[in-house]
Amino acid sequence: MLAWLNWRRVETGSYANRAGAREYKVYRLWRGIGRRRPLVVMLHGCNQTADDFAAGTRMSQLAARMGCIVVYVEQSAAAHPTRCWNWFKAANQEREEGEPSLIAGITREVVARHRADPRRVYVAGMSAGGAMAAIMGHTYPDLFAAVGIHSGLPYAAAGDVPSALAAMRGLRSTLDPRYRPALFRSIPTVVFHGDLDTTVHARNSAQAAVQAGPAPHERGTDTVKKGEENGRRYTRTVHTDASGRTAVEHWLVHGSGHAWSGGSSDGSFTDPRGPDASRTMLEFFLRRHHPG
Repeated sequence: MLAWLNWRRVETGSYANRAGAREYKVYRLWRGIGRRRPLVVMLHGCNQTADDFAAGTRMSQLAARMGCIVVYVEQSAAAHPTRCWNWFKAANQEREEGEPSLIAGITREVVARHRADPRRVYVAGMSAGGAMAAIMGHTYPDLFAAVGIHSGLPYAAAGDVPSALAAMRGLRSTLDPRYRPALFRSIPTVVFHGDLDTTVHARNSAQAAVQAGPAPHERGTDTVKKGEENGRRYTRTVHTDASGRTAVEHWLVHGSGHAWSGGSSDGSFTDPRGPDASRTMLEFFLRRHHPG
């Protein structure tokens, strides 16, 4: 309850460009107004809303304790009947095009309006939102400092509905030929996935982790740790770069399905058991960048 006392009233906004319009909600601290704070952009999954995603991930409460601003971007029912982000359409996989341009526009608007720290802007999402978070990281590495992908897919995993369904089932072993690793710089990424996910196969999380990591000549070591948290076993693989700095964390949660690990039952598609994905993502984001 005390954490919520630090929040201002939730602020709503709308952003439009030639690709359309989207609504969003901003959670911002009362205390420390004027100080530049990190910003976390949250992208919900199919059949979810901004409010539902906020309740299920508890990202707002956790961010309050860590001094972050959070914005939940809401997909329009007009853009997709079940509010899925259209990550599988080619027009939505390019910089300054389609839905990425809307999310980037909202991010820039919130940074400017609320004086967020432009060096510490992060994006995270679940399922279709996780796939879109991967797109945002690869197409806007100058805007986002790190990415969180939960139960999602790698960038350019599909180009149309049939290939999207195949990718979700884990049947595609190769990525869209438009993806060229040499064109993208490595972006720090944390990936979560349940190994019993029957909606988006966990193979996608391994592909997303490899895709986000350093180029072969820049890679360091991989460390694998097995553990248990809050009733779920997990395997955590850490990929480092040549300097020894963590580049990618891959969390495979054993016994969990298509659900946000460690989430709240107040929201949909959550598993209250297991490692707390929200806390882990925030810690991953914030330990990489500190105010100068």
